[in-house]
Amino acid sequence: MEEVKLTSGEWNVLSCLWEESPQTVMQLVARLKERVGWAKSTTITTLRRMEEKGLVHCEVIGKAKSYTPTVEQEKAVIAETYSFLNRIYRGSVGLMLSAMAERQELSREEIQELRDILKRAEEGN
Repeated sequence: MEEVKLTSGEWNVLSCLWEESPQTVMQLVARLKERVGWAKSTTITTLRRMEEKGLVHCEVIGKAKSYTPTVEQEKAVIAETYSFLNRIYRGSVGLMLSAMAERQELSREEIQELRDILKRAEEGN
Protein backbone atom coordinates (compact mmCIF):
# COMPACT_ATOMS: atom_id res chain seq x y z
CA MET A 1 0.00 0.00 0.00
CA GLU A 2 1.26 3.45 -0.89
CA GLU A 3 2.16 5.36 2.27
CA VAL A 4 0.10 8.53 2.80
CA LYS A 5 1.54 10.60 5.65
CA LEU A 6 -0.27 13.83 6.40
CA THR A 7 0.45 16.55 8.92
CA SER A 8 -2.43 17.82 11.07
CA GLY A 9 -2.54 20.95 8.90
CA GLU A 10 -2.81 18.87 5.75
CA TRP A 11 -5.65 16.89 7.37
CA ASN A 12 -7.45 20.18 8.06
CA VAL A 13 -7.21 21.28 4.43
CA LEU A 14 -8.07 17.89 2.96
CA SER A 15 -11.05 17.51 5.29
CA CYS A 16 -12.48 20.71 3.84
CA LEU A 17 -11.79 19.55 0.29
CA TRP A 18 -13.21 16.08 0.86
CA GLU A 19 -16.46 17.68 2.05
CA GLU A 20 -16.71 19.94 -1.00
CA SER A 21 -14.45 20.23 -3.97
CA PRO A 22 -13.20 22.23 -5.76
CA GLN A 23 -12.82 25.24 -3.49
CA THR A 24 -11.14 28.55 -4.07
CA VAL A 25 -8.39 29.90 -1.85
CA MET A 26 -10.82 32.37 -0.28
CA GLN A 27 -13.37 29.64 0.46
CA LEU A 28 -10.65 27.60 2.16
CA VAL A 29 -9.36 30.66 4.04
CA ALA A 30 -12.85 31.27 5.44
CA ARG A 31 -13.46 27.63 6.38
CA LEU A 32 -10.07 27.10 7.99
CA LYS A 33 -10.30 30.36 9.92
CA GLU A 34 -13.66 29.23 11.30
CA ARG A 35 -12.56 25.65 12.05
CA VAL A 36 -9.03 26.06 13.35
CA GLY A 37 -8.38 29.79 13.52
CA TRP A 38 -5.89 29.96 10.68
CA ALA A 39 -4.78 33.25 9.18
CA LYS A 40 -4.97 33.71 5.41
CA SER A 41 -1.18 33.39 5.12
CA THR A 42 -1.19 30.03 6.93
CA THR A 43 -3.80 28.64 4.54
CA ILE A 44 -1.95 29.90 1.46
CA THR A 45 1.41 28.55 2.67
CA THR A 46 -0.11 25.17 3.51
CA LEU A 47 -1.82 24.95 0.12
CA ARG A 48 1.42 25.80 -1.68
CA ARG A 49 3.32 23.11 0.22
CA MET A 50 0.55 20.57 -0.38
CA GLU A 51 0.59 21.34 -4.09
CA GLU A 52 4.39 20.81 -4.15
CA LYS A 53 3.88 17.43 -2.42
CA GLY A 54 1.15 16.45 -4.90
CA LEU A 55 -1.60 16.32 -2.26
CA VAL A 56 -3.81 18.89 -4.01
CA HIS A 57 -4.28 20.09 -7.56
CA CYS A 58 -4.55 23.80 -8.29
CA GLU A 59 -6.40 25.21 -11.28
CA VAL A 60 -6.24 28.91 -12.07
CA ILE A 61 -9.56 30.26 -13.33
CA GLY A 62 -9.28 33.96 -14.09
CA LYS A 63 -7.76 35.50 -10.98
CA ALA A 64 -8.94 32.74 -8.64
CA LYS A 65 -7.12 29.55 -7.71
CA SER A 66 -9.29 26.51 -7.24
CA TYR A 67 -8.14 23.41 -5.33
CA THR A 68 -9.12 19.76 -5.46
CA PRO A 69 -7.64 16.89 -3.43
CA THR A 70 -5.46 14.32 -5.18
CA VAL A 71 -5.49 12.02 -2.15
CA GLU A 72 -8.48 9.74 -1.62
CA GLN A 73 -10.02 10.10 1.83
CA GLU A 74 -10.33 6.35 2.35
CA LYS A 75 -6.68 5.76 1.44
CA ALA A 76 -5.53 8.49 3.85
CA VAL A 77 -7.73 7.20 6.68
CA ILE A 78 -6.49 3.63 6.26
CA ALA A 79 -2.84 4.73 6.20
CA GLU A 80 -3.34 6.87 9.31
CA THR A 81 -5.10 4.00 11.08
CA TYR A 82 -2.21 1.62 10.40
CA SER A 83 0.28 4.28 11.48
CA PHE A 84 -1.63 4.84 14.73
CA LEU A 85 -1.91 1.11 15.44
CA ASN A 86 1.79 0.58 14.82
CA ARG A 87 2.92 3.58 16.88
CA ILE A 88 0.63 3.13 19.86
CA TYR A 89 -0.36 -0.55 19.96
CA ARG A 90 2.55 -2.25 18.15
CA GLY A 91 0.16 -3.12 15.32
CA SER A 92 -2.25 -5.03 17.55
CA VAL A 93 -5.95 -4.39 17.02
CA GLY A 94 -6.65 -6.70 19.96
CA LEU A 95 -4.47 -4.64 22.28
CA MET A 96 -6.25 -1.45 21.23
CA LEU A 97 -9.72 -2.92 21.71
CA SER A 98 -8.70 -4.45 25.01
CA ALA A 99 -7.50 -1.07 26.26
CA MET A 100 -10.80 0.56 25.26
CA ALA A 101 -12.99 -2.24 26.61
CA GLU A 102 -11.19 -2.38 29.96
CA ARG A 103 -11.93 1.29 30.48
CA GLN A 104 -15.55 0.64 29.47
CA GLU A 105 -15.37 3.24 26.73
CA LEU A 106 -17.41 1.13 24.30
CA SER A 107 -21.17 1.53 24.18
CA ARG A 108 -23.47 -1.46 23.66
CA GLU A 109 -24.01 -0.25 20.09
CA GLU A 110 -20.27 -0.09 19.44
CA ILE A 111 -19.79 -3.58 20.87
CA GLN A 112 -22.54 -4.92 18.60
CA GLU A 113 -20.98 -3.10 15.64
CA LEU A 114 -17.63 -4.76 16.41
CA ARG A 115 -19.32 -8.16 16.60
CA ASP A 116 -20.91 -7.57 13.20
CA ILE A 117 -17.57 -6.46 11.72
CA LEU A 118 -15.80 -9.53 13.11
CA LYS A 119 -18.54 -11.82 11.84
CA ARG A 120 -18.24 -10.35 8.33
CA ALA A 121 -14.44 -10.67 8.50
CA GLU A 122 -14.72 -14.30 9.58
CA GLU A 123 -17.19 -15.09 6.78
CA GLY A 124 -14.89 -13.42 4.24
CA ASN A 125 -11.91 -15.61 5.15
